[in-house]
Amino acid sequence: MGFHDKLPRKIVTIYIPLAVFVFVLLFPFYWMAITAIKPNEQLTDYANYSPFWVVKPTLDHIKYLLFETSYPNWLWNTVVISVCATALSLVASVFAAYAIERLRFRGSKIVGLGIFLAYLVPPSILFIPLALMVFKLGLYDTKFALILTYPTFLVPFCTWLLMGYFRSIPYELEECALIDGASRWQILTKIMLPLAVPGLISAGIFAFTLSWNEFIYALTFIQSSEGKTIPTGVLTELVRSDVYEWGSLMAGALFGSLPVVILYSFFVDYYVSSMTGAVKE
Repeated sequence: MGFHDKLPRKIVTIYIPLAVFVFVLLFPFYWMAITAIKPNEQLTDYANYSPFWVVKPTLDHIKYLLFETSYPNWLWNTVVISVCATALSLVASVFAAYAIERLRFRGSKIVGLGIFLAYLVPPSILFIPLALMVFKLGLYDTKFALILTYPTFLVPFCTWLLMGYFRSIPYELEECALIDGASRWQILTKIMLPLAVPGLISAGIFAFTLSWNEFIYALTFIQSSEGKTIPTGVLTELVRSDVYEWGSLMAGALFGSLPVVILYSFFVDYYVSSMTGAVKE
């Protein structure tokens, strides 16, 4: 590692790539932030105003978004749907992953592969049969339509991720518990789940993020303005024909991305450790 000790080499191999990465990562947030507080005349008048800076910032776009649209309802709907869909998916994924990895039944590997392949099916194909089921069950234009359909793409991914993490837990712990007379339920709840907390957090973050950003199902199954989620509400309500409310659009996108950013920042250590456990074998 002595190659990286000298300052010129550090600049070339570490600082410059890191600076480029940080710039690419944070510039979209910066662009959303300055657009959200730009007056309308500065959004298109590049001859007199710089596109990368703001002169006389305004809060009109944010006020319009929060008080003249249904954005607070969209935010609440997104939170409720994402939390409920994530909880349902995690429960189902824990049982599926434990059964596939620890019960050792015939064909378990094929079942695991099939679950992962189900995740690769595009939502644009699945939403057609799901729409028929939603209409027949009378769930159209309700939160339950999304809460019950989101697990169709969340469960396969969470199951695949938890399978890798359960595989990294030593089998000897489970065998000792069986010798001591523990049931499978006790092993799952008192041994496996406490050890798999980083994997559960990682799967939960992924499921919550996918639910939060989902667009096709939310656009198909929700019609009323009050029942929409942030991805569909911002797009369908703030774009009217050829009129784009750019300031409010960027403010809505910025506010909508903050909860996920905060969630990742709090659980980044668990996230990294879970990914290590999921792939080391």
